[in-house]
Amino acid sequence: MYALAQLNLLLNYLKARKKVDNSEKFDFSNTNEIPYITIQLPVYNELYVMERLLKNIALLEYPREKLEIQVLDDSTDESVEITAKLIKEIQALGIDIQHTRRTDRKGFKAGALKEGLKTAKGEFIAIFDADFLPEPDWLYKTIPYFKDSSIGVVQTRWGHINRNYSTLTKIQAFALDAHFTLEQVGRNSQGHFINFNGTAGVWRKECIYDAGNWEGDTLTEDLDLSYRAQLKNWKFKYLEEVVTPAELPVVISAARSQQFRWNKGGAENFQKMMKRVIKSKNVSFKTKIHSLLHLLNSSMFTCIFLVAVLSIPMLYIKNEYAHLKIYFFVMSFFVISSLIFFICYWYMFKAIYGGGFIKFIKYIGSFFTFFSIAMGFSLHNTIAVLEGHLGKKSEFIRTPKFNISGLKGEWKSNKYITKKPSFHVILEGLLALYFVFGMYSAFIVGDQGGDFGLFPFHFMLFIGYSYVFFKSIFSKA
Repeated sequence: MYALAQLNLLLNYLKARKKVDNSEKFDFSNTNEIPYITIQLPVYNELYVMERLLKNIALLEYPREKLEIQVLDDSTDESVEITAKLIKEIQALGIDIQHTRRTDRKGFKAGALKEGLKTAKGEFIAIFDADFLPEPDWLYKTIPYFKDSSIGVVQTRWGHINRNYSTLTKIQAFALDAHFTLEQVGRNSQGHFINFNGTAGVWRKECIYDAGNWEGDTLTEDLDLSYRAQLKNWKFKYLEEVVTPAELPVVISAARSQQFRWNKGGAENFQKMMKRVIKSKNVSFKTKIHSLLHLLNSSMFTCIFLVAVLSIPMLYIKNEYAHLKIYFFVMSFFVISSLIFFICYWYMFKAIYGGGFIKFIKYIGSFFTFFSIAMGFSLHNTIAVLEGHLGKKSEFIRTPKFNISGLKGEWKSNKYITKKPSFHVILEGLLALYFVFGMYSAFIVGDQGGDFGLFPFHFMLFIGYSYVFFKSIFSKA
């Protein structure tokens, strides 16, 4: 079902690319139409990127009398003093920028955004995480779409300033590119629910309040508010052509914490929103199906993990009980889902890098590297998903930022990196060995000199789990 939904999104995506956008827009040549904007920068212990962030935001082009910047700073380290000094320098330029501090981190990021909203003067609220670097004309490219009074959110596509830094950043970029092309365009073009991605987007303040304001009861407050807003009939506008550059995590402990938060938050939101989506009388049946599969995105890792672990016993059962072989032949039909993903991701890859035979060969390598390492994360992400569905609460662990300039290993002095790998890492090492046994089993089962149908699958699992294990053990500060 998930693969077929992705295929449907691909078809939507291809149709959408042929359409001309005739959206009504503000006329910025008319000063009376220029709305007041508040930019919110929620930050927490961002020692390495605060200077880059604030200097970049100060370059945004917009009438100063119609713009305010809120630095929503929950930090508890020396970055507070650095931020305060930078803010004073920017204030001296005549820019309305305020340093907002809280006495506690109640609600984490959602709590900070909600607190800032109380004093926000803007009709529209632009939000950027600490590692995002919008272009100077970003507001002029996004705000005009709010001319349509039914638009509650305008979301832009994430770019990746360190896409080619390492294998880890390449596979993260690969996954995010699929989301920001196929999924966001494919859903938005047909009126299905999409999500504000937590950053690099703008909210209509009225929409936030109408949807019930920010809530901190899930780890993905952005997905939560997005669904509540769309259930209230607010429309979202996704701009694929407007790219907002950002930095990808370069060390696996940071990627793990980010993956854990996103996957657990997705499961939490499924539990929170499932009944509301199903019972909604304003939502079409097709949109409900896409919404439920969207909320179950992260839960696909549980399926991957179960299929992986059970595939080796299945290999023995298949060859021990000849009368069951027909069932295994029938089940091989589901390999078609992998083919669907291969086709869908090729269109994403082609949209970003271009087509042609050489690019296709490069894509094949990228796809199998991504698929292998994604499967290597399946235990870690399954634990996150199960915690989310079972209602286990945990702290919002923010992803450490690095301010990478291109030098390998420069992240090692980062004080925010988790230095001790979790127990899950040991299990991932054992799973790598388990799939070595799976590859060995291919040679010894059956009477016809082995059964190699699952050998490529087990090899990819071995590569994925080995990569995650060794990176987690040895890539520490």
